[in-house]
Amino acid sequence: MFSPQTYNTNAQVPDSAGTATAYLCGVKANEGTVGVSAAAVKSQCNTTRGNEVTSILKWAKDAGKSVGIVTTTRVNHATPSAAYAHCVDRDWYSDGDMPAEALQSGCKDIARQLFENIPDIDVIMGGGRRNMYPRNTPDVEYPGDKKHNGTRKDGRNLVGEWTDRMKDKRGYYVWNRKDLFSLNPNNVDYLLGLFEPADLPYELERNKETDPSLTEMVDVAIKILRKNERGFYLLVEGGRIDHGHHDGKAKQALHEAVEMDRAITRAGLLTSIYDTLTVVTADHSHVFSFGGYTHRGNSIFGLAPIMSDIDQKPFTSILYGNGPGFKFVNGARENVSTVDYEQNNYQAQAAVPLSMETHGGEDVAIFSKGPLAHLLHGVQEQHYIPHVMAYAACIGLRKPPIKQFKTNQPPQKQNIATKTMPNTGNS
Repeated sequence: MFSPQTYNTNAQVPDSAGTATAYLCGVKANEGTVGVSAAAVKSQCNTTRGNEVTSILKWAKDAGKSVGIVTTTRVNHATPSAAYAHCVDRDWYSDGDMPAEALQSGCKDIARQLFENIPDIDVIMGGGRRNMYPRNTPDVEYPGDKKHNGTRKDGRNLVGEWTDRMKDKRGYYVWNRKDLFSLNPNNVDYLLGLFEPADLPYELERNKETDPSLTEMVDVAIKILRKNERGFYLLVEGGRIDHGHHDGKAKQALHEAVEMDRAITRAGLLTSIYDTLTVVTADHSHVFSFGGYTHRGNSIFGLAPIMSDIDQKPFTSILYGNGPGFKFVNGARENVSTVDYEQNNYQAQAAVPLSMETHGGEDVAIFSKGPLAHLLHGVQEQHYIPHVMAYAACIGLRKPPIKQFKTNQPPQKQNIATKTMPNTGNS
């Protein structure tokens, strides 16, 4: 078992931007920043230049491998953006989200960096359409809903620019599940899939006609990427696990984790442990607990078998240390037996009232299989992870002194599949 330490350079309890920079770029960073070292200061544009750090996705691309990003959040959200962007503020999704001073100083929004920093990322799938289009451009799926309109102030259509650049390179843009599955991966070299204006919906609420699941996106991504004889690197994020916990909606979060597990299983069926190092980890934990001496067979969303010996009221086995589930009724803790605590959007009780639940600061788990997976063991700093992966794949600065490793079936190519399971609680 390997336990990464998740703190940011300036935070005991981290955020997803700093942690993503650690496990993708191999450098600890300040909270709220992506793809820059700790010398960069959050929201201060003039601290960006000279402090950029590159990711394992870029190392793999530079080595001739195919690379991809699959997420259930926006493709320019904290975790995926650390793979390609250098930004002192994770919230600069488009130039419409940036202060005038930063734009005047030459800083670029994250959506723009997605297409410019590493212009030939082979597969990109997730949400985030609205950050790619000019301000007030109606969304293709929700044309009557202004909150989904484009947000860009520079007037650029980043999707149109990408489509024009890739039209002679077997590149395809899709925005719904039907169009995604109309493609034959054998005939696709580049794929851009933006399935929602912002984040994808929770798996329990997903429209199965219009939005693909995480497992389906992973399936298509690997079938495209694995055609490269030099191998591939794929970053997969079950990012809405985190959102479910922040909302205090444990059922949503845990069903997202189950879908992540399905995606991991599917990836395992499409790859081989002899030539693919697969790493599954979390960027941080949450203040999420599961207790109460529940009996075997009890619903994990149900009640503990005992009453509180303080207020003589029942409580659910799932609780949060803080968050929106804090509820007082007539000056006392809510009696949960009077509400539907098993419904999908029930907010589990929390000890401290907050509009959003927070991350936790403890070490998280990591699981790995494939070439050199044994190097991921013990307690290590989180930024150790990409150096192991690079060493296993013979890319970046971490090339081993020998060119071939003896296994039962020597690999002809070396693949790397990183799957982040952010914020799964106390794993």
